Amino acid sequence: MVFDLEVPDVKIVVATRVDASSFLTETALGKSLQAMARKLPRFKIRIFANNTQGLPVIYNTVINESKDDPSILVFIHDDAYICDFFLRQSLVSGLDEFEIIGLAGNKRRVPRQPSWAFVDDKFTWDRPENLSGSVGHGTGITDYKLSSYGESSQEVKLLDGLLIACHSNTLLSNDIWFDERFDFHFYDLDFCRQAETKGLKMGTWPISVIHESGGAFGSPPWKESYAKYVEKWVD
Repeated sequence: MVFDLEVPDVKIVVATRVDASSFLTETALGKSLQAMARKLPRFKIRIFANNTQGLPVIYNTVINESKDDPSILVFIHDDAYICDFFLRQSLVSGLDEFEIIGLAGNKRRVPRQPSWAFVDDKFTWDRPENLSGSVGHGTGITDYKLSSYGESSQEVKLLDGLLIACHSNTLLSNDIWFDERFDFHFYDLDFCRQAETKGLKMGTWPISVIHESGGAFGSPPWKESYAKYVEKWVD
């Protein structure tokens, strides 16, 4: 019997407003990666320091680089603290089940939906039976509350952009890129809509992460991106 023990590289992709030397000491993601230092040689970390560009520009840069360096891509915010000691195994297992995975999402999609969790621009939560996944919220492993939206490992139509992971070849072979008109809002919903049109299977997966912020729903930049999103997709 022959076993294929080759495990693809994992590349963590993050944009941060701080400089590279401050990333590991000032950001939640950097601190968590420091705590996992012994495992870091098993990961590649692509940091875009002092960043002022929209996330889609950053993410597309890495997708393009992956043409010559295929890997599992983990697009993640710098205010996310990874608590999963078995991150690689979790990613590999999740991507054996789904083509794109995230932490939280919605099993359905409704017209003009402004978020994976909300059904209208008044920020009305969708029914619990439609939601999936869990995310911690707080300032680290000693101070957080668990937001449990529903059972994980469920197929969904929309994922939260806090963490999105997939094989780089999945995106390249399906010609999926992040739409650069969206900057910091709605890039995740738009990405999921693209994946849906290509028939890709998306799902939530149980990966332990604590998020330091809750988003900027309703802010002027958010409203501007929402208008662009509705203009593009209509429904």
